[in-house]
Amino acid sequence: MKITVINGTEKHGVTYRLKEIFLDELRSGAEITEFYLPRDCPNFCAGCTVCFRGSQDKCKDAQYVQKIEKAMLEADLLVFTSPAYVFHTTGAMKAMLDHFGYRWMPHRPAAEMFGKRAVIITQCLGAGGTSTAKDIKDSLSWWGVSNISVCSFKLMSEIDWDKIPAKRKDQFAAKLRKTAAKIKRTDLTKPARTSLTTKFKFYAVRMLQTGLGKDDPEYTDFKYWNANGWIGSKRPWKRND
Repeated sequence: MKITVINGTEKHGVTYRLKEIFLDELRSGAEITEFYLPRDCPNFCAGCTVCFRGSQDKCKDAQYVQKIEKAMLEADLLVFTSPAYVFHTTGAMKAMLDHFGYRWMPHRPAAEMFGKRAVIITQCLGAGGTSTAKDIKDSLSWWGVSNISVCSFKLMSEIDWDKIPAKRKDQFAAKLRKTAAKIKRTDLTKPARTSLTTKFKFYAVRMLQTGLGKDDPEYTDFKYWNANGWIGSKRPWKRND
């Protein structure tokens, strides 16, 4: 099993401890690749649109973005972690996700993403965990990922791991281990099921791309969709057909 982990912070605090509890259940026989932000994707998206208009290879940050994308495409499981910063994901995580705007369904989604499984781990003092997870889930779902599990925790008392009551730590660990156990029972050699919501998004975008292609057959995104056969009868969740 290949696992790719995107850490929304380099800090080894509560979020890191939660992630380690989760991964400890899966380490045996797993190949784990981790990225820490902002270290492994240090720059903001400049909004130059070169990835939309031409090629993601020409992005000024391609050396970072392509390395992360390669690891995600090869993974059987994606894990995203982030503490809540003012009710949202970390700025470093948002900056990385911005770089993958070209992989959103209205542009050039990767077929592999439609069969991926993902886990999002977040924590907050009292509120903000749900909106933090949503920041990440929005990108995952528009990349084509349907199978997304969220483990969100409210600390309620302390933000330092060593000061959190043992009972709450045990509750956190139980939920993480339950999620990990579900993954261990899953046959990861088979792609995850693509949900009706994801399919609806795909077909809506397909209509959009068909119209854009009639107006401009050389439009970058239309050419990508057409080359994949998605304007025709092929579908990304049926890659072996």
